[in-house]
Amino acid sequence: MKIELLGALFFIILYLFSCDVQNRPPRQSAPKDKPYLVVLGVAQDAGYPQAGQKKEWQGIKSGKTKAGYATSIGLIDPISNERWLFEATPSFNIQLDKMDEFSSTNNYPYDGIFLTHAHIGHYTGLMHLGREVMGTQGVPVYAMPGMKSFLMNNGPWSQLVELNNIAIQDLNNKQEVVLNERLQVTPILVPHRDEFSETVGYLIESINKSVLFIPDIDKWGKWEESITEWISRVDVAFLDGSFYRNGEIPGRDMSEIPHPFVEESMTYFDELSDLNKAKVYFIHFNHTNPLLFPMTEESKAVKEAGYKIAVQGQILEF
Repeated sequence: MKIELLGALFFIILYLFSCDVQNRPPRQSAPKDKPYLVVLGVAQDAGYPQAGQKKEWQGIKSGKTKAGYATSIGLIDPISNERWLFEATPSFNIQLDKMDEFSSTNNYPYDGIFLTHAHIGHYTGLMHLGREVMGTQGVPVYAMPGMKSFLMNNGPWSQLVELNNIAIQDLNNKQEVVLNERLQVTPILVPHRDEFSETVGYLIESINKSVLFIPDIDKWGKWEESITEWISRVDVAFLDGSFYRNGEIPGRDMSEIPHPFVEESMTYFDELSDLNKAKVYFIHFNHTNPLLFPMTEESKAVKEAGYKIAVQGQILEF
């Protein structure tokens, strides 16, 4: 009887672990003498679970799984007491609290916010800077021309500009922005559904390392540049992993949302050396993507193929 009970307990623990969203990185301490990145979220724009997912929300309430926040990364320089945010997501308030656990700044909440494009998971968190919430003054928001025009000419975002809650900083394709003597950021245009603005990824560089951040892109073959060459050039690449495979969303024509499926990307990257494959961290997972969960066969397959999966809360020394 005791053996049966122990066996049952083991399988219950295994089940709970397998259901947990990937927000349990190994315990890491933030460096105090060099810049670093922190992953603030790994989910698609609407996070996990999305609205209306009754079964998944029940899992949250029962403690069987945990919420996953929309994709965002923080860049922190403890030497200069500065920090920057990449993507202002709907989880802005929670992610700001997470950043406060790791770092501080003299220009609260951020020394700058970099936006990739005008889809809901990437800019709508700016609402927290407005008069209804923080009422900030002059927070630098880095935006490409189309993104700048969208913010300035559409409410409620235009009010952020008019009240100087935000101060838009102009970006241009492949024109670097020097943050300080240790850090610089360069926007890179990528093809995507550009209904309201263009879309960029970012090359984030320190004295010692370079990181490519492309959370949203259409198929790799649509890009005029070579993603495999980019991976070879950088130390780390956070890349669009929105969907694991075709047909993942029942009843939806996935040609309308032409992200590179993770299965496709792994085939596309097959020519890379093992060293270069290990640079790739898939990120930006839709709620249907099994890579949200660490014990799925798909997660195991990605790791066995030599790639990595971004984890909410992980720290990357820079």
